Amino acid sequence: MVDENSTTTRLLTLLNVSATKAGKKKWEPYVPADKLNKRKSVRLVEIESPVVKIPQDARMIDADQAQETAPKEEEAEDTKDPYEQHFGSNSVHLGEAARLSVDKRAWNSQKSSRGRLGSTYESTPEGCDPGPSGSRGDAILDRLKKPLHSKKNVPKDQSDLQNDLLSVLSTHRDLYLSSSSWENKKSTREAISLHLFNHITKKRRRVLKNNERISNATKAGNEPPEDVQDQGFTRPSVLILLPFRSSALAWFNALTTHTPSPEYQIENYTRFTSEYGLPSGAIDKLATAEPGTYPQDHVETFKGNVDDNFRVGIKLTRKSVKAFTEFYGCDIIIASPLGLRQSIQKEKNADYLSSIEMLVMDQLEALAMQNWDHVKFVLDHLNKLPKESHDTDFSRTKPWYLDGHSEYLRQSILLSAYETPETRQLYNASLKNVAGKIRTDKRWSPIEVPAGIDQNFVRFECGNPKDEADKRFNYFTTQLLPIVLKSAVQSSNTVIFVPSYFDFVRVHNHFRKLSVSFTVLSEYSTNQEISRGRQAFFAGQKSILIVTERFHFYKRYKIRGIRNIIFYGPPDHPQFYSEYLSYPFLDDGVESSDVTCRVLYSKYDWFRLERIAGTEEAIELTKSL
Repeated sequence: MVDENSTTTRLLTLLNVSATKAGKKKWEPYVPADKLNKRKSVRLVEIESPVVKIPQDARMIDADQAQETAPKEEEAEDTKDPYEQHFGSNSVHLGEAARLSVDKRAWNSQKSSRGRLGSTYESTPEGCDPGPSGSRGDAILDRLKKPLHSKKNVPKDQSDLQNDLLSVLSTHRDLYLSSSSWENKKSTREAISLHLFNHITKKRRRVLKNNERISNATKAGNEPPEDVQDQGFTRPSVLILLPFRSSALAWFNALTTHTPSPEYQIENYTRFTSEYGLPSGAIDKLATAEPGTYPQDHVETFKGNVDDNFRVGIKLTRKSVKAFTEFYGCDIIIASPLGLRQSIQKEKNADYLSSIEMLVMDQLEALAMQNWDHVKFVLDHLNKLPKESHDTDFSRTKPWYLDGHSEYLRQSILLSAYETPETRQLYNASLKNVAGKIRTDKRWSPIEVPAGIDQNFVRFECGNPKDEADKRFNYFTTQLLPIVLKSAVQSSNTVIFVPSYFDFVRVHNHFRKLSVSFTVLSEYSTNQEISRGRQAFFAGQKSILIVTERFHFYKRYKIRGIRNIIFYGPPDHPQFYSEYLSYPFLDDGVESSDVTCRVLYSKYDWFRLERIAGTEEAIELTKSL
């Protein structure tokens, strides 16, 4: 009840401020602005002339769209369209019972299968019927599907994947692809971008139809129709969060595959490729290296421009795609969490995120390796009531925006190569779509490692996840490390792999108190420190090398001189585990019996452990004693 009163109070304040500002202006007949990108006030004008000119809403219709009329093709009954059912002014999903179930995290889940997507867990709010969300087909406008269907030589498995994806997305449920592979990235992006394009097109068509209805009613001397609620507080309705500029370029290219020339004009494309690609003449060492020189996942992640501070607005019209549009005049915002956070903090508001209806988060595994606090910061500012009116025409704002319920209808699409506790928490706690949500489920096989190595999984008991870090550190320093240091063989040529930087700091500080020669490599190490540390360890001048997972994620250096490996915790990326177990064999004459491996774990390391030991073995390793 307190939240409802708070929402009502804030909305009334916004309306009062908007009315106060409007009262200070002289209301005049609408005249189109000269600048195409400038936002224009939304005002219904009363004049004495018998012919009234109805202004186009600048948040949806700009000067370059003013000549557009509602398209005559595909005039299917709107009430049956999945877009209208979910995002219409009277959503069929948005009921009080559904919202209460979502707030209490009361979901009914069942296992299912979705073609090429594989096994899935599908959840709906307790006590609610998903209704139209169970419909089949992709609900994509025919004219938008033509470029995708006209592509030749597309492998059948990729085509089937795209069809299955579009079918699921058309239900407007949240979707979490928890094991998205690099082989399917391109096809997945194209399918999702088509779904986004379709959403924006249908939204624009609804606004155009209502503009035409208002105009016809006014010309006939009738009262304007009242059921014209077709917009949010601000224009942007799609947000795509990505880790690098190269990712933004890939998504922009995926979007423009559905807007081919000459039907569409791509504005500022050269500038986009210049700012989000590599500088002219630059050579990408990862992309041009001999196959096998670098791991494929590392090449796919870090090739191209890997700057992680960016944000850009994209505007879509019926015949053009325009990049670098200011946020309040665009339809799609593509940004990194860091770039968006800096923008929000600079402007001291996130009003342009108030009406996001589609959220896409790609490469979650890379975002988790950056700074997850930036992700949480952005999500905390999504779908909030704006602080300013931004020339909003409240008579055309959908009721569920005014009620502060837009987060219950937002469709979120999460893509990750593997699951982490952070991404699962995001799925469980931050996704509130009353239509339901779908999560793919994968059974993992054991990761391949060099034959003959004895892998020793060392378990420590912990009954509370809040105590896990302290329990792990205590077991490592009092039980595991003393045994290692007492052994003449295991106390040298030893690498300690630490997944978390916070754990790394504690371990590092502990070693400073010991009379042990050691060196460290972290994501903050300079090139000189890296070179000096690797050489000292390989030459035997340093007995122990402490490495963070983020160091390996960003650098992917091969470490020589290793004989003993201690994983302070299982790594997030399973391939890191197999790579470190293969590094001892970079040196001549090393046998499997010369290598030792210990993995410290608790039951809370389930996701990491599953990807290394395999699902079946991980169940045995985490069983209660």
